[in-house]
Amino acid sequence: MAESATRDSSKEREFLIGLARGVGGALLFALPMLMTMELWFLGFYMSREKLLLLCVLNIPLLVVLAKRVGFEKTSSWIEATRDAVTAYGLAIIVSAAILALFGLINDQATTSTTVAKIALQAVPASIGALLGRSQLGMHSEDDDEGDDAETETSYFIELFMMMVGALFLALNVAPTEEMILIAYKITPYQTLLTVLLSLTLMHVFVYALHFKGGHGHAEDSAWWHTFIRFTMPGYVIALGISLYCLWSFERLTGTSLSQIVGAVVILGFPAAIGAASARLVL
Repeated sequence: MAESATRDSSKEREFLIGLARGVGGALLFALPMLMTMELWFLGFYMSREKLLLLCVLNIPLLVVLAKRVGFEKTSSWIEATRDAVTAYGLAIIVSAAILALFGLINDQATTSTTVAKIALQAVPASIGALLGRSQLGMHSEDDDEGDDAETETSYFIELFMMMVGALFLALNVAPTEEMILIAYKITPYQTLLTVLLSLTLMHVFVYALHFKGGHGHAEDSAWWHTFIRFTMPGYVIALGISLYCLWSFERLTGTSLSQIVGAVVILGFPAAIGAASARLVL
């Protein structure tokens, strides 16, 4: 009986520590966006339908992410869903508190605008809250080995983590005017060079520099095998995430096809870095 109570107390303590790390993760990863003017203004003019879609899509993303790096080790999808909901709740509280602290939520703002500002900021903050365990927590060697083994054996989890990494970095810069400005100034040759550089850096980040959590080439495998299997799909995911973010943040309205392609490629550059580094940091 005493042993059971001790075990329950230990689990509760672990979960509370996880919550604290979640708050820290939300602040660490979302603070740059919480202090970005373009994201404040998006609350005024961003399409409510697109914002709702972003928030809805964030839920299954959090659930799958929580299954891998939740507040504590999860053994079922129910526990992962609990962690995802908890992370979203923490993100909403943290976002509302920081925005209020900075005077961005006041009695002159409408309810719709206030909710939109908090909901928009809560998306990256919720991802950061879940990443608090992997970035701020203490892992044992057994945990790390187990996580590595799981990631190595699941190709689709690899691609999913690339998507999360791409989304996280893309959210930082997609709302800014610089994306459209660079797309307006860039030449077709510079666009092509950006694509080549993005692909090169993605491959080097994960497969050539041998960062912790990265992949090494199999001795009997040519370099292009991993390039085609991981780097190319990862870059396509980064471009898809970039297009979605620009569309959601109303950055494609009134722009030509060439400017859209340029903006997607430019935003795809940090998104590709995020996708490549996802396995290293998540």
